[in-house]
Amino acid sequence: MSAPVHPFLAGTASDAASKLGQSGEAILIFFGVGLIIFVAAGRATGRLHRPMTITVLLGPALILLAVGLVIPAIRTIYLSFYNDDSTAFISGKNYTWAFTNHSAQQALINTLLWILIAPIVATVLGLLMAVLVDRLRWQSVYKSLIFMPMAISFVGASIIWKFVYDYRAPGRPQTGLLSEIVMKLGWHNPPDWILTHPLNNFLLMVIMVWSQTGFAMVVLSAAIKAIPDDIIDAAKVDGARGLAMAFRITLPMIRNTLIVVLTTVMIITLKLFDIIRTMTGGNFGTEVLANDMYSQTFTNFDTGKGSALAVILFAGVLPLVGYNIVLLRRERQIR
Repeated sequence: MSAPVHPFLAGTASDAASKLGQSGEAILIFFGVGLIIFVAAGRATGRLHRPMTITVLLGPALILLAVGLVIPAIRTIYLSFYNDDSTAFISGKNYTWAFTNHSAQQALINTLLWILIAPIVATVLGLLMAVLVDRLRWQSVYKSLIFMPMAISFVGASIIWKFVYDYRAPGRPQTGLLSEIVMKLGWHNPPDWILTHPLNNFLLMVIMVWSQTGFAMVVLSAAIKAIPDDIIDAAKVDGARGLAMAFRITLPMIRNTLIVVLTTVMIITLKLFDIIRTMTGGNFGTEVLANDMYSQTFTNFDTGKGSALAVILFAGVLPLVGYNIVLLRRERQIR
């Protein structure tokens, strides 16, 4: 005789099956509509051929863009002017809170520090690695090893570095790599790294730099190799060597790529969430905008404040994305 199924488990399974069925229906409807449009476009002739072709190519992308980005963005902006449960219009009080509340100010300051320090360090290290590794034999092996952290999720990278920053009380054997190293160098009582503010913010930035340096190295290495040999040879004939070659030839030639890499890492850093959530949960003075947005919305259940922080975050990302697009279009026109 089989054991009875617990009502909670039965209800959960039924709810999951219902949601799965609804998702399947939505996918089938989407593909069905797409198939009808493709068939209609294939049979269209004359004046209808061009409009139907444009509809087939752009229609699904525009629909997904509207459903996944435009409509949620408009709704988030709308909710940012309402109270915690979206029942009363409170004008711009959520934005006033975001710029006057101490914890929110701390998140904004930390976010600003992250986007000013981590992307610059990652880009500079990537450039140095690109220059140095290109001069070595078996450069592909070294590049693969340096790029490997890029393939690890931020959560996985945070767990790895959590072991590096692990701390034990004095007298107990240290398991954290950093504590063990500094003790070997003569520092007999190292601090609890993650609890020590503001040092903990910079230690967390190391995780971002470690993850993004390989990306910067690969892109900048390709840009350096794309510099025409004629320009390099002419510079050498004119006596350019070492730093003069780097600052007068190499850097100006890869300037656009350098800016694209820097702004891309800035965008990734501005949306920072995984590292903070995994390492500290935003405690000990490490709160950033993205994590605070999550906490306000899903922990404090304050949709208004969470939406306001999301809009501020979006407003910070938008200029960087726009600048990248303008820069890439300008470079394409030059080519």
